[in-house]
Amino acid sequence: MARDLAWALANSDVVVDRATLERSIERMAASIVDDFEGSVPLFLTVMNGGLPFAGRLAMEIGALGLDLEFDYLHATRYRGATTGAELVWKHRPATPVKGRRVLLADDILDEGHTLRGIVQWCRDEGAADVRIAALTVKRHDRCVEGVCADYVGVEVPDRYVFGYGMDFQEQGRNLPDIHALTDTALRDL
Repeated sequence: MARDLAWALANSDVVVDRATLERSIERMAASIVDDFEGSVPLFLTVMNGGLPFAGRLAMEIGALGLDLEFDYLHATRYRGATTGAELVWKHRPATPVKGRRVLLADDILDEGHTLRGIVQWCRDEGAADVRIAALTVKRHDRCVEGVCADYVGVEVPDRYVFGYGMDFQEQGRNLPDIHALTDTALRDL
């Protein structure tokens, strides 16, 4: 049975509020500016979920004086489903990554399969350095070996989360807080 966003909101808890997310992004920006000082990194937004976070992060980085070159990519394993499959590229960056310092901005690092494929593609294309900025990281022990975020906003529980870029069945990406479905609701999906 398909569920809508109103159902998801009624059957979820706010696990991270907007103010906490904003403070986390400011903290991340300061670390990124320190690490990338003296360079103009290629800032790649991982679409679609990374868009709200990436926009906010880029503005904080700019406010601290670091210039960025922008592009985006769209690679997914989910295509609207709740479990992943093979990595599908919908758009690769038009900007060459060869010899560049690359900063990937994504909404969530769950197990890391998608980000592993993206990082490997960047390395195969000759990127000098690839770093990951993830707004959220799920708390569990199922991460792909060798994949971790260099900059982490917040940790979230190992539940179905949505909001601030993450979706509930392609809905709710523009919610300003992060919600997590209750265990009862997850069983009803």
